[in-house]
Amino acid sequence: MNTQSLTIIDITQEAITNKTYKNIPVAQVNDHVVRMGVMTEPYFWHLHPESDESFLVVEGSIFIDLEDRTVELFPNQLFTIPQKVIHRTRPNGARSVNLTFESSSMTTVKVENIHT
Repeated sequence: MNTQSLTIIDITQEAITNKTYKNIPVAQVNDHVVRMGVMTEPYFWHLHPESDESFLVVEGSIFIDLEDRTVELFPNQLFTIPQKVIHRTRPNGARSVNLTFESSSMTTVKVENIHT
């Protein structure tokens, strides 16, 4: 992970991209990482066996699909998904930018056959 303490990170500048999905670490805080995600298409269904994951929307809005419901987040709204909860994220509209806060040793396990 290549983040630097005592450095200003401009999220707006980092979010400039032509990629359909960009996910980069922007800060390391103790044993957690803050990642910036730019999304123009859905991410696959997955879970994190050993870490919670919090989302803070910066630009646009995102849908967080859970097995039993969908949550929509707008700028400056935060939502936490507990470890082992199956979910996926997708932009509402052309693009969304969000920060995620998670354990730096977190693993992502892809989940197949979700019917929602």
